[in-house]
Amino acid sequence: MQSTINKTVKVLLTAAMLVTVSLSQVNAASASKTYTEDQFLNSFSGKTKKVISDKLGAPFKKELSVKPAGATGFLGKVGADEKDSKRVNVEMWYYKNLVKYDPKHAYKETEITFVNDKVMNIAFFNNR
Repeated sequence: MQSTINKTVKVLLTAAMLVTVSLSQVNAASASKTYTEDQFLNSFSGKTKKVISDKLGAPFKKELSVKPAGATGFLGKVGADEKDSKRVNVEMWYYKNLVKYDPKHAYKETEITFVNDKVMNIAFFNNR
């Protein structure tokens, strides 16, 4: 009886390890694809978060935009009426070594800025 349980546990552990290894290889393969600047801009400009997530996977970092302290007072001075404006959600996603600027070198970081769930800006950086 004990021998049967040990065999079953070993089989289950082996299966779990195989699944884990397979999934990590799939994620590594999808993350290893690189783009030229034009390919990236043409492929992802104006797309939704879901499309980006499906094609590129999860970013290594996400940030939400925050309104600076005192912004309401400043906006009131330049004539912006906050009462009638709709809420805008701005979020930035960051990916590493995804876009190449020449055949041998990739930008260290790619920033994708979403405004209300759609890509509105894409930037490439080496100095962060």
